[in-house]
Order: sequence, then C-alpha cells, then structure tokens
Amino acid sequence: MEVIGRDGTWTFDGEVLRIVPGRDRGVHKLRRALGELVVPVTAIAGVAYEPGRKGGRLRLRLRAAADPFSQAVAGGLADSAADPYRLSVDTGRTGVAEYFVDEVRNALILEQVPDGPCDRYLMPGPPVPVSASAGDGTASFDGERVRLEWNWMASSKKEEAGPQLFELAEIAGVEWSPQSGMGYGCLRFRLRQRQGDSRAVTAEDDPQCLAWGIQKEGGLTALVAAAVVARLPHPAAPAIEQAAPGPEPRDTETPGEDHDTLLRRLRELGALHKEGILDDEEFATAKQALLRRF
Repeated sequence: MEVIGRDGTWTFDGEVLRIVPGRDRGVHKLRRALGELVVPVTAIAGVAYEPGRKGGRLRLRLRAAADPFSQAVAGGLADSAADPYRLSVDTGRTGVAEYFVDEVRNALILEQVPDGPCDRYLMPGPPVPVSASAGDGTASFDGERVRLEWNWMASSKKEEAGPQLFELAEIAGVEWSPQSGMGYGCLRFRLRQRQGDSRAVTAEDDPQCLAWGIQKEGGLTALVAAAVVARLPHPAAPAIEQAAPGPEPRDTETPGEDHDTLLRRLRELGALHKEGILDDEEFATAKQALLRRF
C-alpha cells in the first residue's frame, strides 16, 4: 500500500511503514537529512487523514518513547513543514489516503499494539558523527561526546566560557525547542554534576546551550538532539506516565538589552543572507519583521 505526496512517499506492508522524503527543493531540509524512516507497526499509536481545502494530509502518531527523534523534539515540529510524520496529499489521492489509514488501523488491531509508552526505543536515532550550525554556534556529536563551538554571534558570556565538551556519561538530558515569538530556539544539554539549574540562565548566555533567534527549527540541530537522546538511557515507563513538565520559561530581556539583542539578531539574519539561506526578498521581509518586533 503506497501513498505518494508532495513531501515524499509512505509505504505500508502490514509490518512496517516506510517514509521516504521527496527530493524536491520544496521538501524541508531536515526531512531530507533524516532520510528514509522505517517505522515498525509496534511503534505506531495511530494514523489519521485530515482533509483540507486543497487535498489534505496524513498524520502519523507514534507511541511515546518509541522514536528518539520524536522524543528529542517533544512536539516542537507539530504543524511544521519539517515534521517527517505528516504527508501532504493532493485532492486526487484522497481515496488512497483514506484507504491507507484503514490498512494501518487494521494492522494495529490485528497486532494488538498497545497505545501506551514503549520501554525501549523501537527506532534508531540519526547516525553519528553528526553536526549542525545555528544561531551562535555549532553542535557536533561523535557518539561519545558533544562539542559546542561558538561563532561571532555568541554572547560575551559564551565567548568567555570558550568551546564546551561534554562526555555522553555527563549528560542527564537534552532539551530542544524551535524559535517562537520573541524567544530563542535552543538546543540545551543538562549535565549531571554541574551546579545550579542551567534553565535559570537565558539560552543566549548559557554555555551548555546553542541558541538561535531567526531560524524557526534551527537548521539540523534536531538531528544532533536525537542522536544524543538515542544513546542516553531510555526513559522508564513510570517516568513517561508522569505529567509532562511545563514549557521552559521564555527567555526575558530587560529594556536595556533590547538594542544589543536587535543588533545580534540583525547580524544573524545578515549571515543567513550571505550564506544564501535567505534570498534578497526573504532577507528584506525578515529584516522588516524583526525591526517591527523591536
């Protein structure tokens, strides 16, 4: 059973659902970087077809803690073009998409797949080594240690701290969130033996955290987060069933910091334009939007 959409192709054989991203330039680079995903039926919690004005979309829901990537992004890509578990479907393929949903749901019933969380990851994380740049630096992971290196957009506190190197055994957890509103997107590593709570420090100044203020999903940083999560101990089922923690407090900036923050974000925007990530029109639009927000 196969559904071909603008974002790629979904194929289901009763045992696994294969997700192959499209090769078109319009397909989000994070989806292309993830490559083919093989989802065993035992990792699936549900699937739905959501009709729209022009076609619709398939949406796959995985069991909690089945997939390191989903665990790492924690819903941060929902309704985003970067979400690999949704597929845009053209109007002419609506019937095929609905039939696809029925086939997957029937398999879940036949296999008696529970809807609860998994006690181990049923999918592998991204291969290593993996590296990603966004905002004020670069995060890389070789399977044993994480390295954070800062660029010219880093705050003075990060520059003073210098490059950071964390052994995998030091890492207690990974937090990833996209840029939203006036806040920063971030990739933060929580360490076991460091004193204090790094979340009390803004993403902009925390040397355990990569921060970005322009790129919505932070480039390919989610791949680094997922690769680390896949190699940390799997969360125990009782821990998964506990109430999910509330959203991380949004970074706040005092009025005196607004000017410096604006300059840093304009520099970041200029760098994206220079690197060709933003064309002239996108750069002008983003610059005007940024100026209006400040």
